[in-house]
Amino acid sequence: MIGLFDSGHGGLTIFSALQARFPARSFLYLGDHANVPYGNRPSEQVVALTRAGVEQLFSRNCRLVLLACNTATAVALRQLQQHWLPHSPWRAKGHNVVGIIAPTVEAATQTPWAVTHPQYPQKYNTDLIAVLGTSRTVASGVYPEEIGKRCPKVEVVQQASPGLAGAIEDGAADGELDRLAADCVEKLMLQTHGRAPHRAILGCTHYPLVQHLFARHLPKSTRILSQPEIVADSLEDYLARHPEFGEGGGAIIGSQLLTTGDAARVRATARLFMDASLGFERISR
Repeated sequence: MIGLFDSGHGGLTIFSALQARFPARSFLYLGDHANVPYGNRPSEQVVALTRAGVEQLFSRNCRLVLLACNTATAVALRQLQQHWLPHSPWRAKGHNVVGIIAPTVEAATQTPWAVTHPQYPQKYNTDLIAVLGTSRTVASGVYPEEIGKRCPKVEVVQQASPGLAGAIEDGAADGELDRLAADCVEKLMLQTHGRAPHRAILGCTHYPLVQHLFARHLPKSTRILSQPEIVADSLEDYLARHPEFGEGGGAIIGSQLLTTGDAARVRATARLFMDASLGFERISR
């Protein structure tokens, strides 16, 4: 079973894409709805909450956990991979944790994540890449930093849309969502002085739900990079290279959804993100 962790609902877009791509695999999703949002929390709290969520999934037979959240990945993943997991008992049992930023950067730069220095022809790449995300993801600077390592001549322009993720969860009308997407793109284009980005990263897992609205307002030549399909492609490659994370030949348990919040309320909002046939089980933290 593969675990997915998110601070709330956004990772359900990743969950749905993985279910569609891997129908013979079981996934266990944990949303930390009791502590959402993570964006206004200090970094040390985000790390602690993310680590606790990963351990919950490890303890429920998930040997591989994917952080299906840009904020958790940007703030906590490196700490978990480099400082916590190597010294925890989980490493000896073959567990691992990965995130969604690495495959997104790979897709944006067409460069493997393992390549941390520019190589031909990427070092001559002078494209313009836009990053649209939450305030916390944009403030982290992780996308410009990681893209710059691989394509130093690429220009990365970021634009936050502080209210868009919340409006999506609140079930805002299409007109309001369109206004927020248009405002985000307008501010982005002011930064680029009217230049059309070659690629636009939707750096929030809520945003695939309004990808059509971004497409309406972005220049027609801009290619939109949406994380669910990117992550599914990346996980397919990862599992091919790491067969130790296979299902083990046992019976398919089926995918499950967990929350630290109110299960009924969480399920009601989840209908905006995915097929509501699966219910949420509340767990304590």
